[in-house]
Amino acid sequence: MASLFTKKAFESCRLVDPGAGLGALTGAFIERWKARQIVSNTLHVTAFEIDDRLRNRLSATAAERWQHEGLTVQLVGGDFIEEASLSLLGFGKDRLAFTHAILNPPYKKISTNSAHRQYLRKAGIETVNMYSGFLGLVIRIVESGGEIVAIIPRSFCNGPYYKPFREILLAETAIRHIHLFHSRDSAFKDDAVLQENVILLLEKRGDKGNVTISTSTDDTFSDIDFYQAPFSTIVQDGDVGLFIRIPTSPGQSEVELSSAISYSLADIGIQVSTGPVVDFRVRQHLRAVPETGSVPLIYPIHFANQQAVWPRVDQKKPNALIVDSETERSIFPSGFYTVVRRFSSKEENRRIVAHTILPQDFGFAPLGFENHLNVFHFGKRGLDEHLARGLTAFLNSTAVDEHFRRFNGHTQVNATDLRSMKYPSRERLIHLGQWSQHRSPTQAELDDEVRKIA
Repeated sequence: MASLFTKKAFESCRLVDPGAGLGALTGAFIERWKARQIVSNTLHVTAFEIDDRLRNRLSATAAERWQHEGLTVQLVGGDFIEEASLSLLGFGKDRLAFTHAILNPPYKKISTNSAHRQYLRKAGIETVNMYSGFLGLVIRIVESGGEIVAIIPRSFCNGPYYKPFREILLAETAIRHIHLFHSRDSAFKDDAVLQENVILLLEKRGDKGNVTISTSTDDTFSDIDFYQAPFSTIVQDGDVGLFIRIPTSPGQSEVELSSAISYSLADIGIQVSTGPVVDFRVRQHLRAVPETGSVPLIYPIHFANQQAVWPRVDQKKPNALIVDSETERSIFPSGFYTVVRRFSSKEENRRIVAHTILPQDFGFAPLGFENHLNVFHFGKRGLDEHLARGLTAFLNSTAVDEHFRRFNGHTQVNATDLRSMKYPSRERLIHLGQWSQHRSPTQAELDDEVRKIA
């Protein structure tokens, strides 16, 4: 991480490490500064660490190792979010301003009414996690031309919850370098990491140009590879969601290269929504087996090998939902739908797994879709049968899965992600559905048929 900082000269270098821990990142930065790989005659370090025990060890490290002409170190025991927010608001004892920042921030959700959420909101940062709160504040307290290196989860790259944070990051910094790890299990085996982490180099108020992408299997960096990507491929023009797409390899995927796969869901008359039934909120309406007044409640477990298996009395999940005034607005009429699982395991072969809902498999009854499914529909009604079958076939192709993995680093497949993708025309999807209706194609056969669309 320290090696990513450039050799741009600064009259005085001021580094902030907002969650210094035992000082690994700060120490690495100091060593590079001492070796003149970061060019400045003086270096002042401000290291925040709220944990007294860690800060005491950090103090010992500073006394033993961080002694050098031109180097000063200040250890701060306060809460970084509180102190940085107050500084931005003009209430702090000293205005925080830095030329460099290096950070591995904490990963923890911020509750809506917490003090941290209120401080961040007053500082103009609306976000849902500590890591994006830390980085948002760092972006604000680093001066123009300054550089920031951070290791953070990749979840900020898409989805609606992190859009306000992406607005800050993209408006106030230029992305200079992104490092990806191919294997979460190898790189973070001691930390139970559930999603991919990325390392970013950002320049405050920099001009947006090509972005260096580097990849390695793990944290040994023994097989590191580099390539350049235009910023326009990272954040696409006209993308109102401001998704940050990080290509995992140079070039473009089959989906990106195909002019025939260029339609939005709106273009083909389809909507996609998250399943509206959140089971723990309607516990009293759940039934293990169907009964009078209930409708099928569909979970991911109700599909196996592209076949619906309902009811599943061998599983702990309920199979039916009682319909009354509280639940009726969550019910879809009987029809043909395409559903996609929202979650996959960390190293599962496929990220996108789609199924076609056939009304006869559920007794032609109205349907409840549980929250772990995304549902493709038309105005909360079913789709044309061949359109639903064709959409399922397209989403289950290797080309789509590879395309999605190139730009999505977490194990969730959200409705927003599916909405942002491009699709073949309605006519081509219907043709694909007609082709797939009376056969059980192998993956190779399906991929060949999808390839013909391009």
